[in-house]
Amino acid sequence: MEDQQSSGEEQARIYAVKTTVGRELDVAFIISMRVEEKKAKGEETSVRSIIIPPDIKGYVFLEVEKLSELYRVVSDIRYVKAGRPMKIAYEELEKLLKPKPVIEELDVGDIVEITRGPFKGMRAKITGVDRNKNMLTVNILEATFTIPITIPGDYVKKMSKGA
Repeated sequence: MEDQQSSGEEQARIYAVKTTVGRELDVAFIISMRVEEKKAKGEETSVRSIIIPPDIKGYVFLEVEKLSELYRVVSDIRYVKAGRPMKIAYEELEKLLKPKPVIEELDVGDIVEITRGPFKGMRAKITGVDRNKNMLTVNILEATFTIPITIPGDYVKKMSKGA
């Protein structure tokens, strides 16, 4: 039984490269320029993709076939921290890239700002959460008296954690 590596063809893997926080885009841009230069010269490159997840600070993810190619494209980049790149499974990266629904982060008592609908711009306190229907019951804080209002969970932005 012949495996892929013995046939000369390696499978692409994803590696996390540690960078200076806030400089992820700079690192990705430099790597991209190096890959483009290689392609312009007619050389082959095994870098398939460069990924910068929005919620992960201090890391750039590269999909490469050859680890030596990874070391070559990140060498001498000022904002890349020394150390070995970490191999990441596709499933782990998918979890990082998949956005969480806003309602998953909300609880009763949290203060939110309503971002859509007729109450846009108002602050409210959550009195009930129905995660199955993606609905929130809130009381508007600026109102003279409290009337429970039911709004979709994606109409709010969390302001502060409730007591």
